[in-house]
Amino acid sequence: MTFESIAVLHSPYKEKFAVPRQPGLVPSAKALLEILPPYDDINAFNGLEEFSHLWLMFIFHKNVQTNDWNPTVRPPRLGGNKRMGVFATRSPSRPNPIGLSLVEFHGIKQENGKIYLQLSNIDLVDGTPIVDIKPYIPYADAKPHASAGFAQQTPESLMDVQFSAEAQQSIKCHRDTQPELKQLIVEVLQQDPRPAYKKNKPDTKTYAVHLLDFNISWINEGLVTNVLSIEPRI
Repeated sequence: MTFESIAVLHSPYKEKFAVPRQPGLVPSAKALLEILPPYDDINAFNGLEEFSHLWLMFIFHKNVQTNDWNPTVRPPRLGGNKRMGVFATRSPSRPNPIGLSLVEFHGIKQENGKIYLQLSNIDLVDGTPIVDIKPYIPYADAKPHASAGFAQQTPESLMDVQFSAEAQQSIKCHRDTQPELKQLIVEVLQQDPRPAYKKNKPDTKTYAVHLLDFNISWINEGLVTNVLSIEPRI
């Protein structure tokens, strides 16, 4: 079997680190889905505007694949200490690197001869290849009384995010071009993107991530995340 990418995602997450582990956790994460030829025929999207959410089927293109696969993985939700069967998780380390993500849909934009879908609540890294798009249908797709094992409840926002004077000044300087920058940083860092084994342990490391067009650096002190700097990438 072979698949062709029908679209590519333009996301604020420029690297795997700090991408939310599930969709819906960072409402401020907005993205454009660029439809690729020959699928960029506006007729293919007739009626899509009647749906508020979409399923994206995608490829874990940043995941290093080997010929070997492991039947068990360590879900971060369980602290990275307990092994579960790979098919009982949504781990990107799978026999086939195929993922499924539910995103919020805000309309179609046509610009310079290209078609884009406007999305939010994204949990995918920039450049993710999309192999299919399907509308979310509440009566069929939503089962509020379903059991979900170790992931029954929405994960709590673990961290209190604070900003240094330098970081606050940077946010102020870019307020006109990036009005939601601060909220996006808060929503991403509240989830504590550090490796699971780092949680609830002393940690003196300075972390950094490429988010939008900025390098964000921070340190963790207990349940407080202190954003040190927000530097534009040149």
